[in-house]
Parts: sequence; C-alpha cells; structure tokens
Amino acid sequence: MSSIKKVVLAYSGGLDTSAIVPWLKENYGCEVVAFVADVGQGAEELEGVEAKAIASGASECYVVDLKDEMVSDYIYPTLKTGSIYEGTYLLGTSMARPIIAKAQVEIARKVGADALSHGCTGKGNDQVRFESCFAALAPDLKVIAPWREWDLSSRESLLDYLAERDIPCSASATKIYSRDANAWHISHEGGELEDPWCQPTEQVWTWTNSPEQAPDKSELVTLKVVEGEVVAVNGVELKPYDCLVKLNDIASPHGVGRVDIVENRLVGMKSRGCYETPGGTVIMAALQAIDELVLDKASRKWKEVLGGEFSHLVYDGRWFTPLKDSILAGAEALSKVATGEVVLKLYKGQVTAVQKQSPNSLYSEAFATFGEDDVYDQSHAEGFIRLFSLSSRISALAKK
Repeated sequence: MSSIKKVVLAYSGGLDTSAIVPWLKENYGCEVVAFVADVGQGAEELEGVEAKAIASGASECYVVDLKDEMVSDYIYPTLKTGSIYEGTYLLGTSMARPIIAKAQVEIARKVGADALSHGCTGKGNDQVRFESCFAALAPDLKVIAPWREWDLSSRESLLDYLAERDIPCSASATKIYSRDANAWHISHEGGELEDPWCQPTEQVWTWTNSPEQAPDKSELVTLKVVEGEVVAVNGVELKPYDCLVKLNDIASPHGVGRVDIVENRLVGMKSRGCYETPGGTVIMAALQAIDELVLDKASRKWKEVLGGEFSHLVYDGRWFTPLKDSILAGAEALSKVATGEVVLKLYKGQVTAVQKQSPNSLYSEAFATFGEDDVYDQSHAEGFIRLFSLSSRISALAKK
C-alpha cells in the first residue's frame, strides 16, 4: 500500500493533468489537491479550471495569482543581468518555473501534503526545473512524475483513459502545437516546427502580427528606467506587471518579439521552438540602450559574462541556489547607475532605440566629436598604442 496520503498537483486543466488526477488516485490511493498558477496566461486558460479539477477527481483546487510577483521578483532581476539564452531566447518559460514551484510547495505545506506532482514529460527541461526547485525548497516531499511511470503514451490513450472514467475533457485527438503562455511570452512547439527546414505558418503565431501585416507607420514608445528597472511607459508610471502588459499591447501589432530557434535542451537533445515576447523585447532593448551610456568597457564585458552564466542558470532551473544570489548581487551593483530615458521605434518586427539619455552617462560629445576640440590631444594615442601592442611587437621581433 502506498505511503502517500495527499498529493499537490501542478494543474493546468489540459489533457495531461486532467488524466493525472484520476491516475494518482488509482495508483497511489491518495487524495489529490490541484494547484493552478496564474502567471498571466490569460482568462481563457483559467476559465472554469476549478470546476474541471474537481470533475477530474481533485478534492480541492487552489488558483494562486502570481503575476505581480513573477514580474517583480523573477523577470525584472533576470533582466538586470542581461540574460539571453544562446543569444536569442528571452527565457519566458524558464523564468516562470521557480515561482510556480515555490507556490506549489507553499500549498503543499498549507494542506499537509506529503508529495508533489507535475505533468512534465521525460524529454523536456521543465521536469528538471520543477524538481530542482522542489529539492531546494522541500527535500522531504516525494515527487511523482506520471509521464515517467505510466503506460499512457499518446493523446488518444489519454482521451480513452478519461472517457472510460466519464471525466469530461475539451481536448481533441488532434493537437497541432504545444503552447505555454505567461505574461512575458508564449512558446510554440510541435506540428510543422519539428522540421527545422519547414517555415512556420501563420497559424503558429498567436500574439503578434507578421512584419508583413504590421502597420506601415512606425510608432515611438518612451521608457523610463530607474536602476535597471522600467518604471514608466510613455510618461505613465506603472508597476512592473502593468508595464509589461502595456508594452505587450503596444508592440504586438508591430510584429515585435518573434523568434524561431533550435535550442539545446538541458536533457541533451535539441528542440525547435517559436517564441513571441513583444513587450519583453522592447524592455530588453531599452535596458541595453541605457547600458551603452552608463557602463564602461570593462563593466559591460563583465555584465556579458554575468548574463551568459545567468541565462544557463535560469534555463537549467537553478534559481534557488547560492550561485543565483551571487550573480544577481553583481548585476544589482552594475544596475545602480542604469537610470535614464529611452525612446524606441517599433516598425515591421524591429525595435530600435533612437533616443537615449541618462544622468549617469559616460558619453561626452566634447571628447567624441569629429570636429575640433580642446579636450583631447590626439598625439597621446601613439604612446598608448605602442604600449597596448607591445606584446605583439616583442613576439614579432622574437620570430625574426
């Protein structure tokens, strides 16, 4: 007989988790409590989710609003590091996982559960992200991953499983794409995307216009940045979540934020995904524009190192670690001077910083001008160059 008495399941209301509820009850003889994280995926996905969970056999369903906390405490700190995974991916799914796992553990403690469960498959990154967070926050709780245990191997088998138990489900046997959405982005996998030679059709994209469909007239948007955080859009001060929502609305019609990449999954395989991150792409462009003004060469180089390391940390699900605290401390230090204002032009899928200013700017027109100046003696450059290239000179002389 199973020693598990109560399980908290990360529940979405989709086909997989609808089947997991009865499967857990049948195979572990336990009570199942459903936990739903509201991370800004939209009202449509959350509509009726509690009733679905109860109809599937859950004893309770907790829907927890995590939107503000996710943007303020997970997305904004990550942005301060400048993290972009493999040069392209803005980590939309990755950044949401630690706060979801943390809230799931909190519900488990609240209801006295002795186990946690999720609907991640054995091929993806999310199983690692969730379970690494569980290990850091609740090592005493057992983790049940049905996809690594059951013999239900297809959508058809899951639908049959639910039908045999008279459990309602709106899913169909044909599901073209696998999607994951939150306030920051939406991801798309599957269907024609499994062939890297196949160009995505327009039915892949759900948030943004294509560049061809975007307005023929550009739009300017002004962002105010204080110590590495966007605090106002077009002169209106907003909290982080509202800034993001506003920028999503502004940037989506212009086709901003689409990427199509083949990335390296943590588990060893490559996968092809299409991501839409409209508001986030605008925010990242604004922060990079401020960095151009305020960070010296050595500091920008160091931030590139921090951003690269942090992108892998977030992607790999290592949020609750001393390494995260260490890298964020470095990024916070660099962000102290990252204050200013940026005007960005949105046009046909592109976002360009066209105006930028900061009270901490290191840019000096007096020094940089191509016109006549009286602050820089160009003859000084000769000695600098001779010293800077001294090792190359010595090497060349030695070869002779």
